[in-house]
Amino acid sequence: MSERTLLAVDGGGSKTDLALLRPNGELLALARGPQSSPHQLGVDGALEVIENLLLEAQAEAGLPSNGEAAELALLLLAGVDVPEEEEALRAAVARRGWAERISVGNDTFAVLRAGTERGWGVAVVCGSGINCVGVAPDGRHARFPALGPISGDWGGGLDVGSAALFAAARSEDGRGPKTSLERAVPEHFGLETPLELARAIHRGRIAGRRLTELPPLVFSEAERDAVAAEIVGRLASEVVAMARVALERLELADEPVEVLLGGGLLQSGDGRLTAEIERSLKDLGARITVQPATSPPIVGAALLALDEVKAGPEAQERLRRELGGAVDGLRGRERGEQRTASDG
Repeated sequence: MSERTLLAVDGGGSKTDLALLRPNGELLALARGPQSSPHQLGVDGALEVIENLLLEAQAEAGLPSNGEAAELALLLLAGVDVPEEEEALRAAVARRGWAERISVGNDTFAVLRAGTERGWGVAVVCGSGINCVGVAPDGRHARFPALGPISGDWGGGLDVGSAALFAAARSEDGRGPKTSLERAVPEHFGLETPLELARAIHRGRIAGRRLTELPPLVFSEAERDAVAAEIVGRLASEVVAMARVALERLELADEPVEVLLGGGLLQSGDGRLTAEIERSLKDLGARITVQPATSPPIVGAALLALDEVKAGPEAQERLRRELGGAVDGLRGRERGEQRTASDG
């Protein structure tokens, strides 16, 4: 690459966004692909996804794929939760020669930077899994291992979907209270009973990961079903617990701090969930504000790349405008493709 170029990546458990940009905030290209979580794919598998997106972005920007290395590569990926994982990813990226400097971390940092210009606060991400990061004004961090049940985590899409099927099965055989999930959960998969669904998953006819499709159904049923409402309440409690611990560790509970909510589950627009989270955190600190992150995480990753090269506010404003517009355009194309596939 003949001019100074920055590479920013937001890699989640369901999709990956990669942006090429200049230090002045100019967006050169945006590419989107499948998930790139090292937990799911391994480091080499995750980087293969990213490398394919990099080649796509270089072609879109008119840059040679064998050109000079970028000035900086900043990769924020789901599943990069402990220092050893960060170092392994950094070393693997260095071997591929993408950039002169490399910065890696967890995707929660992208959500936090996308949602605030302060550079500090708390972000909770709830997509396929759940995670949280807190950053104090003095730069101190509060983080969690986020390794799933083995590190005490509950609240991702798979957890909520599994809880829905659990409740539906117990409703069917009498071990638990009656719930509308007994009908709604198997119906989502074109089946009649929870037992049929359980057998289909057990025998591999339906992938267990597809339970991540169920949270929107749970949110909808929670408006009229006590069991579904209990699952939503548990999710709210888990989000609040993570945010509370981060705020307390960083001594921010009494400060005018922002708590950003990211990931598909927390940005679904479910009013019951958001209201419960906000009410509980207000009880912790009156000056705490809770809001969904309004910019997509790739914007946060790109802004952090600009921060690394000491870009000014004009570059940041340009980046927000150009990259935000590009993501909106990408979403519009994806919706159009989905409608076309559905019509076909």
